[in-house]
Amino acid sequence: MKLRFTLATAAPLALLSFSGMADARLDAGWTAQERQVIRAWPARKAARLDAGIEARIARIVAGMTLEQKIGQMTQAEIRSITPDQVRQYYIGTILNGGGAWPGMNKAATLADWTKLAAAYSAGAMSTDMNIRIPLIWGIDAVHGNNNVRGATTFPHNIGLGAANDLNLMHRIGRATARQVRATGINWAFAPTVAVVQNQRWGRAYESYSSDPALVARNGAALIRGLQGQLNGDGDVLASVKHFAGDGGTAGGIDQGENRSPLAQYVKVDGAGYYAALDAGVQTVMISYNSWTMLVPAGDAVPFGKMHGNRAMITGVLKQRLKFDGLVVSDWNAIEQIPGCTRDHCPQAINAGTDVFMVPDDWKAFIANTVADVREGRVPMARIDDAVTRILRVKFRAGMFDRGVLSGRFTGQQTALTDRPLAQEAVRKSAVLLKNNRGALPLKTGKKILVVGAAADSFPIQSGGWTVTWQGDDTTNADFTTGETLLAGLRRVYGDANVTWSPDGGAIDGGKFDAVLAVLGETPHAETKGDVRWPAPIGQSVQYPADKALLDRVAGRGLPVITVLYSGRTTYATDLINRSDAFVAAFLPGSEAGALAELFAGQRGYAFSGRLSFAWPNTTCPGNGYPLTQQLFARGYGLSYAKARRIGALQEAPAILTCP
Repeated sequence: MKLRFTLATAAPLALLSFSGMADARLDAGWTAQERQVIRAWPARKAARLDAGIEARIARIVAGMTLEQKIGQMTQAEIRSITPDQVRQYYIGTILNGGGAWPGMNKAATLADWTKLAAAYSAGAMSTDMNIRIPLIWGIDAVHGNNNVRGATTFPHNIGLGAANDLNLMHRIGRATARQVRATGINWAFAPTVAVVQNQRWGRAYESYSSDPALVARNGAALIRGLQGQLNGDGDVLASVKHFAGDGGTAGGIDQGENRSPLAQYVKVDGAGYYAALDAGVQTVMISYNSWTMLVPAGDAVPFGKMHGNRAMITGVLKQRLKFDGLVVSDWNAIEQIPGCTRDHCPQAINAGTDVFMVPDDWKAFIANTVADVREGRVPMARIDDAVTRILRVKFRAGMFDRGVLSGRFTGQQTALTDRPLAQEAVRKSAVLLKNNRGALPLKTGKKILVVGAAADSFPIQSGGWTVTWQGDDTTNADFTTGETLLAGLRRVYGDANVTWSPDGGAIDGGKFDAVLAVLGETPHAETKGDVRWPAPIGQSVQYPADKALLDRVAGRGLPVITVLYSGRTTYATDLINRSDAFVAAFLPGSEAGALAELFAGQRGYAFSGRLSFAWPNTTCPGNGYPLTQQLFARGYGLSYAKARRIGALQEAPAILTCP
């Protein structure tokens, strides 16, 4: 296709309008193509602002120096800033990235977290400002407060999409908010409302579904759970992400290019944001991806990286959708905008971002941005709009009335755990793909041979964004709450009836009624988990030992029940053929042991999960699966009451490179 160049940030500074002021006419300051994009998004009605709060904000902003304003817009990472530097530079927000803990101690206690939170808070509240402004601390609490030792983790979004239980989602949001508040923090970077179109992406498990309506419903339910009334002891700020189109990049390439027609872009990638704004979300995180608009004439119009896309951030999000909270950048994302670096990007400020996640280079960012304003590259009106939005969110969260650490959950160890809720989520998110010869339920009293190292692995059952960013560099010793599937089986069936043989070798000498194989992916997030075209993708392609394990135990006259932990729907036809029953457990989190009651059919538990993504029958998927590449369609899932015998399936040929 031909590329027809447009510059999304090309409007002269004199024409820039900022949504903190009265909305200018749509025609002002936009190119014809930008107006087309903005108008394609159905307009929302503006919420009524609290006049008293707005007056207080205006007085505070009027009394601030430029350096104080830029400090409020700066988000530094705890490994790179001290509490006294928060005071010195008037910092408005900090974060800890995945794998960052107090003192860089993976085993940091709850007391360590609250002590550090108190120190940073004290720094913010001891500046020389006329009115001191509280600090917000953000954390990637994406399936529970997953960075914190001893916190219950819930199934990742791909599993919760299969559960599709909005009441459950709301309760998980409430529990996660309590976990976050227990550490003295009040901002969770969740939920992700990406509508993933290609399972090659290493973050596919962060998406609820390929169905934008299901994504929208579940994301909104989690937001309502996280935020509550915004200013209660058990409430945190939510951050819907990543605006917009991260799930639709070509080839599933992380931080890549979303190439889609305008109408599709709005309908698919925009659905979650309408629901999130209607749910009252207070913060929106911008995406790394770029967007190129495909048009009927066969041309393509590139709008560039989202962080520099003023038409989308200001025109669509702030003006058309009437979002009045704060917009935050992603980790060092501004450096991807042409002409920018990690510490200097007037284009991103002018595009409409309010808070800048510059984890390490925050000091230079402040100096450079101050210079940009003084030298006319960034209007003061844009800075005042950003600071107004930041203060508005802090006022709404009740931070000026009561310190975050004064909440009743701060330091409360019991607030970190909700095992019954996580167990419920695990049972509801598992999907039964095959169940021949009534292999399940497997009644108690049976002797079971459990094979596969994943059966007793907290890291594998939990996946990425657990303790560390990638979920790696961890062992079972890093998990102080929860239960592996092996432990759950021993609890339900009895120690004497459960034999664990990681390599399956015990099949030769024992007497068993069934084999239960537990397979899984190595924990991963983006980058490490990406499978780039033209590499084939499939469980036994990436993990050939899993197929070898099933070959060792299948065909012995015993029913083989296979459980797969995975962060994606992936080719597994060869594994399904070697199994009498096959369960997609996705990434259940800390309470995988709850699957044992489901397998036993105890207490009336039965499978209710349904695929929220199609399951492929190819090792060479593209964006979306045509019917010819689907083994199971979205919405598929068996139950104990719904039997369906599955015969031998045609397996894909082994290849090294996709054609």
